[in-house]
Amino acid sequence: MVVVGFLPSCLTIPRQIHCRKTRNYYISDRYLVPKRYSKRPIKGCIQRRQIVLPSSGDHGETSEGLRVFVLSDLHTDYSENMSWVKCLSTKRYKKDVLLVAGDVAETYNNFILTMSLLKDRFKHVFYVPGNHDLWCRWEGENCLDSLEKLNKLLDECRRLGVETGPMTVDGLGIIPLFSWYHESFDKEKDITGIRVLSLEMACKDFHACKWPVELSSKDLSLAVYFDAMNEKNQDKIEEIQRICSQIITFSHFLPRQELCPEKRMLFYPNLHKIIGSDSLEVRIRSIHGTDGSPSACHVFGHTHFCWDTVLQVSQLPVRKERSDEATYYACRYIQAPLAYPRERKRRMNGGEDWLPFCIYSSSEGGFTPRLSPCYWSDYYSINTREPENIELAPWVARFYTKQ
Repeated sequence: MVVVGFLPSCLTIPRQIHCRKTRNYYISDRYLVPKRYSKRPIKGCIQRRQIVLPSSGDHGETSEGLRVFVLSDLHTDYSENMSWVKCLSTKRYKKDVLLVAGDVAETYNNFILTMSLLKDRFKHVFYVPGNHDLWCRWEGENCLDSLEKLNKLLDECRRLGVETGPMTVDGLGIIPLFSWYHESFDKEKDITGIRVLSLEMACKDFHACKWPVELSSKDLSLAVYFDAMNEKNQDKIEEIQRICSQIITFSHFLPRQELCPEKRMLFYPNLHKIIGSDSLEVRIRSIHGTDGSPSACHVFGHTHFCWDTVLQVSQLPVRKERSDEATYYACRYIQAPLAYPRERKRRMNGGEDWLPFCIYSSSEGGFTPRLSPCYWSDYYSINTREPENIELAPWVARFYTKQ
């Protein structure tokens, strides 16, 4: 099975470096692909199907038990996305929980409006910031830098009643985790033999975010800063660990490199350097256990790929007491992005009818069944990941050959 790979929301391809061939290319604020591929699937690749939800009470009308829905990458600066939020039922989710895994809106006003709409529809709304939320391009003098904007967003969440810290809801532990990416997160072999844009040229964060001089995405400083924000919640986290048998953690960025397609599958192979945090994975393991647990679940966003998979947490089996049989514990990882309007039309994120996605329903016995079809995680459920293989996927090779 072959699947098309695209770039995440923080990327752009500058027009000027492709000026000779722009008439042959489709250009957006996110990626550049040959025009002949822009309106139809690339030859040799599958057409992406709409995600189909199970016909159960999990996604239907109001339920008597606790339900937890997840959503990321709302990007409501797009009018179509804001309209989608406004069209969410004002009755269906009144008793439910929503986890928002970052990238709500670039502008402060759209962020406030979006979170207000969500809080009107859900009983509990939890939030962690994404990179787009901290862009300062249109804020003028309202925010001196991205840290000041972050504090303003968190203050606004408190005013609206949106939770940004750990909390127990009807016996279920919910833990938001602050994070930021760092380049050394990428441990896999780089693609060679092609011209790849630098991170500064490809990623808008380096220009739209403003940081104090001591903080940078190029080293560990930003990742360490954001991870340290979780320390103030350590007492609450430990209490949740003591009293809750089921815990959901969530972040915007990725905790593991396996949650992104291999570099050879991507039009921008350096994507892995701007998506995740090692300290985030350490934090998750400290919560769910070094060896994971049957009820461990982590939600993330950022890359706009719908994803639902169970990965082994420990490299070594955990042996049952008084038994030679090995037991492998694991963690379920989920991404449910609204993404950009163009991506939804092509169902790059699985469409929009399945969102927000219900991951937990107490009346159904706990965590809900996995998403289907879920393209990249489906692919890696039957195909071994080969990070040492740097031979470009056919559609990527054609892309670079045509440049």
